[in-house]
Amino acid sequence: MSLADTGSSKSSVKTLAIRLEPDLHQQLSLIAQLRDSTITDEIREAIESHIALVKSNPDLAGKADTVLADIERDATARRDAIATLFGTTEPASPPPSTSARRGRKTTGETEVPDS
Repeated sequence: MSLADTGSSKSSVKTLAIRLEPDLHQQLSLIAQLRDSTITDEIREAIESHIALVKSNPDLAGKADTVLADIERDATARRDAIATLFGTTEPASPPPSTSARRGRKTTGETEVPDS
């Protein structure tokens, strides 16, 4: 479950409740103590590392392109429906092809072209 924190700080954060087995919690607590850190900081660092690893997965990037194309097709269909409903004569233009994704993958500072 995720809850939006409403505070007066400029940047908003989400509060996330997770359930851990006692053994895992104990290990995490010990790691935080040994690293002079907090459990929250350790969890945040682990999540950031996980996201960085997932971002580098080309299969997932391909799935994201597919989802993006689906979103674009749905948006086009909705625009066309609104145009038909309200009698405008300009249907939506077709979504861009997923091959327009060039230059998005990067490794360090060097761009890796799609194959």
